[in-house]
Amino acid sequence: MREPAPLPPAVLITRPEPAGRRFAGQIAGLGLRCVVAPLQRIVPVPHDAQALDRAKGLVFTSENAVPFAGPGAGRPAFCVGPRTAERARAAGFDVTEGPGDAAGLMPMLQDLGPGWVHPHGAHLAARLPMPGVVVYDQQALPLPPEGAALLQGAAPVILPLFSPRSARLAAEAARDATAPLWIAPISPAAEVAWAGAWTRAPLRSEVADRPDAEGIVHAIHRLLDAERAPLGAG
Repeated sequence: MREPAPLPPAVLITRPEPAGRRFAGQIAGLGLRCVVAPLQRIVPVPHDAQALDRAKGLVFTSENAVPFAGPGAGRPAFCVGPRTAERARAAGFDVTEGPGDAAGLMPMLQDLGPGWVHPHGAHLAARLPMPGVVVYDQQALPLPPEGAALLQGAAPVILPLFSPRSARLAAEAARDATAPLWIAPISPAAEVAWAGAWTRAPLRSEVADRPDAEGIVHAIHRLLDAERAPLGAG
């Protein structure tokens, strides 16, 4: 008797909106089922707007901070990577674009001098060499029913993980999953964060080759390639 064909994997996207929908569009060409089920939402918090207005310039390590940082009006801004830079330019900032992660951005900030401010979220992944102002919170959400149903299925589930915190939240949400899980962390730190919250057997993992959405897309391709490879062997 022939064995049944393996079920195709699905992708569970737990990023906040609208970034989750945007990423689903980036991987639409893979032909996989995508479920967007945010585990966080971005909400503004009261902050010292005058400190941002008085700043010589701003440093953005997330696109989420840009709408809460006041008008660009030609002010200088260093941005961690292309997506954040795109959003800051649209808001009117004079942007210098970084390589995609905070570690790569850090050398660009060493000689800025005083007067620069870092608007950021309540859950900060990296400390920068200038004062910070919390302008938004990433509130945790329960996993939506469609995402929970996907994790209880038999088909493999690919989990893109866009930060260490989102990796921890995803690991906690998937604790009782019956589906095989394949993770695509944005960085080694995100992979470590998942491992710290995951209490079961090891699973398939491919870390992004660059710390952005495109790097995660590449990691998903490698996960799929690894699954297909045995089919052509022997």
